Amino acid sequence: VNDLGGDFKGFGKSSSAADKVVEEIRAKGGKAVPNYDSVEDGEKLVKTALEAFGRIAVHLCFNLFYSVLLMIHFRILRDRSFVRISDEDWDIIHRIHLRGSFLVTRAAWTHMKNQKFGRIIMTSSASGIYGNFGQANYSAAKLGLLGLANTIAIEGGKYNIHCNTIAPTAGSRMTQTIMSPDLIDAFKPEYVSPLVVWLCHESCAENGSLFEVGAGWIGKLRWERSLGAIVRKKNQPMTAEAVRDKWETVCDFDNASKPQTIQESIALLNDVLNQIESQGSISMNSTSSGSSVSSSVDTTSIVGRELSTNVYTYTHLEPILYALGVGMSTKDPDHLKFLFEGSEEFCCLPTFGVIPAQTSIFHEVPSVPGLNIDFTRVWKSSIPRFVLCMCSSFLTGQLTSVATVADILDKGSGAVLLVDVNTYCGKDLVCYNQFSLFFVGAGGFGGKRSSEKAKATANPPKRSPDAVMSDVTTADQAALYRMSGDWNPLHIDPSFASLGGFKKPILHGLCTFGFAARNVLKQFANNDVNRFKAIKVRFAKPVFPGQTLQTEMWKEGNRIHFQTKVQETGEVAIAGGYVDIVPGLDKPSVLEPVKTAGLQSDLVFEEIGRRVKEIGGELVKKVNAVFQWDITKDGKTAMQWTIDLKNGSGAVYQGPARKPADTTFTLSDEDFMDVVQQKTNPQKAFFSGKLKVKGNIMLSQKLETILKDYAKL
Repeated sequence: VNDLGGDFKGFGKSSSAADKVVEEIRAKGGKAVPNYDSVEDGEKLVKTALEAFGRIAVHLCFNLFYSVLLMIHFRILRDRSFVRISDEDWDIIHRIHLRGSFLVTRAAWTHMKNQKFGRIIMTSSASGIYGNFGQANYSAAKLGLLGLANTIAIEGGKYNIHCNTIAPTAGSRMTQTIMSPDLIDAFKPEYVSPLVVWLCHESCAENGSLFEVGAGWIGKLRWERSLGAIVRKKNQPMTAEAVRDKWETVCDFDNASKPQTIQESIALLNDVLNQIESQGSISMNSTSSGSSVSSSVDTTSIVGRELSTNVYTYTHLEPILYALGVGMSTKDPDHLKFLFEGSEEFCCLPTFGVIPAQTSIFHEVPSVPGLNIDFTRVWKSSIPRFVLCMCSSFLTGQLTSVATVADILDKGSGAVLLVDVNTYCGKDLVCYNQFSLFFVGAGGFGGKRSSEKAKATANPPKRSPDAVMSDVTTADQAALYRMSGDWNPLHIDPSFASLGGFKKPILHGLCTFGFAARNVLKQFANNDVNRFKAIKVRFAKPVFPGQTLQTEMWKEGNRIHFQTKVQETGEVAIAGGYVDIVPGLDKPSVLEPVKTAGLQSDLVFEEIGRRVKEIGGELVKKVNAVFQWDITKDGKTAMQWTIDLKNGSGAVYQGPARKPADTTFTLSDEDFMDVVQQKTNPQKAFFSGKLKVKGNIMLSQKLETILKDYAKL
């Protein structure tokens, strides 16, 4: 119990005030020790408590008591009208009330943080909340305490340190000169202390709140803000006359909002900027905190609109970066085929198909007429359906994605834009994606709520999952995943994330999606990407980097249902997900090549052989590799050819490589001829699984030149 023992103006010093309270506590069976230091000696106050009780669980700035408690009585007044306040009157009030609270709290903070528990109560005043004649110095200090408490609540939350503020009306030594004995009795401190006891209890989750209390009554206060009005136009100055003309609207509290955080406060301004930029006539309302759809927009002009055609160029680097971004690691031997371009089975994860597709969305969605988009407030769900298995080509190549608006839905609190994206390799469809983009605050335009074009999710069976896999994301997971091309600052910039209402940057939904999909691929398809046919998910809750993802899976025929939870919170991040897989085939046994006459590929290899004899030495210098070809017929190896451009002057011969082959290709005689005659793109053949490659895949890029230049029929 701290009390310097001075009078209500701060003069004098006595131990009697603190001693009296200590005696009262002890008389009721409690434990207490006095402290007579100034609150500006915060370390001494905390030391007294630690020496007596060994810990600090709770401390109150100004009065009352609870448990192992640092009780601080340092309320003084220097009441004078504003123009008569001296520098000394101003400074001493702020030193004792505001600075004293800061010093004592700072002294106790480390102890509370280390024990992961603390309860702090700041004592403000109605004078600080509402103002009071003759108390400008006291009012300023008391409202300053509220700001201090609110920030402490934010910073202490993660350490289980809660800070709340009370504005009590109670009889005390400070008010005995202005309250009659009857009033002092009616406003006993006993009518305040139970609130403090509850706020300090370990089971009370209240944090960052303000309460008025007195005479047995308690009320919670909160801020309220009118919807306001936009008083400037694009590229025009803001004028006082415009403010005057909109003043009634500015001060109209009908349908007022009640922001609770600085993020909620600022989010509205982001919407204001969007509306000014678009010159929209959208009124301010409680749901338009980010994106918006004009009530006059013609949705039929949006549906069917082609957003963009985007060309995505890639090498082996992009699928490797993607694999790392969704948590693959060399610690797992099964992951090497996705991380090392020199692996005999090198390929990319099927869900890599979302990467070329998503770029076509974000480049053009903001330009859709009538749709003002705030990407701090967008949620995505997607259904990649792989017409052909999306594997990484062993050649540097390009994929072309065409995005089209399939439909737009009005969900009330937001708008859903369904976007279909078809991705092509040349003229061949490789992958189909459907993205559902949910724009918070863009609803209410009177549109339909559902669409037959939307691909539905599927709830998992009501039984225990057949498999559960957990992955711990890293603190840098989002920073790594964004290297695959999703540059939205929501996932990296804390200030941008706060505009979206998040306490820190969130993980990309499609990153969580990638984690879940690769777990299904491993658990139910043995990492065989050729068996991966389609996937659908719905994003339900955000994930923060560093959290643990738990993927639960159920097998129902050729469909694998799954959902992903955040292990630390139990919340479902991905719901209603499923993967359709192709049934596995028995691996053919290894047989000697079957000699089959009349293979068309023989003609090609013979022609390559003649050319190698002519310029083999030059090719050896350029290529420096041995290639083996296993040509199949009716599913069996019918012939083997070797192109040796590594040894001597080069050679082409029938049979397996006489020295270790750097790269081995397997495909049918018919498919080989289609590739050579350019009827089939080599990338397409690889995508579809018709062409299989083992060894150093990157060397095959050099072979492509040989096929084009020296084997034209």
